[in-house]
Amino acid sequence: MRRESSTVVVLVGEVDDRFLAGFAQSPNVSVARAPAHGSRAPAEGKTEAARPAWETGAEAMREAAHRRSTYVIVPDDPLADVAAGWGAMWDLSAGPGGAAGFEANAADALSAWKRKRFELPDYYVVVAPAHTTGQNPDLYLGPLRAVRPRRVAVAGVADTPAAQAAWLLDTLRSLEHGPWWPPLDELIDAARHFYAGALAEAQPTAADRRGR
Repeated sequence: MRRESSTVVVLVGEVDDRFLAGFAQSPNVSVARAPAHGSRAPAEGKTEAARPAWETGAEAMREAAHRRSTYVIVPDDPLADVAAGWGAMWDLSAGPGGAAGFEANAADALSAWKRKRFELPDYYVVVAPAHTTGQNPDLYLGPLRAVRPRRVAVAGVADTPAAQAAWLLDTLRSLEHGPWWPPLDELIDAARHFYAGALAEAQPTAADRRGR
C-alpha cells in the first residue's frame, strides 16, 4: 500500500497532451510521467524495442512519489498492457490468441509487481463519454470496479481542454475512501472470471467481499 501524502490517480481513456496541459496552472494538481527514453538514436539497422507498459508505468509512479501536490495525475498505467489484452480477449474476430495474449501480459505485469517494481495507484479515473454503453470491454470499468467500486471513477468527455480539466477536478474532489486494492494476482483472477457483458455491480468477488 502506498503511503505518500499525495493522492495518485492513474488517468486512462481519452487523454492527450492538450488535456494534461490544462493542469499546468493548478496549484493542487501535478502530472507525473515516465522520463523520456531513447535520447540517443539506435545503432544503424536496429530499432528501439518497445518497453512493456508496467515499466513506463512504474517509472511514472516513482516520479509521482516525489510530487507534493494534493493530486498527482499519472497518464502511464502499469496495467495498460493487461487492460489491452483483456479487451482483445473479448474480440471474437481475434480468434483464440486473445486469451493467450492476456495471460502473457498479465504474467509479465504480475512478475514485476511481485518484484516490487510498481504498486497500484490510489485511484483509476476513466475519461469516457458520460453515457458509456459498455460495448467495448474495459478492464477498469469491469473487473477492477467490481472488485473495488470506490477505487475507479469516471470523468466524462468535455468539448474543450479547459472544460475537461474542470470536469476532472470535480471528479477528483468527489473520490471516496474505500478498501485498498487486493493483491494483483487476485485482481487478475477476478478479470479472468468476469463476464464482459455484465454490470460491474452484479459481479461481486471474494476479494471484494473481504475488502468491504
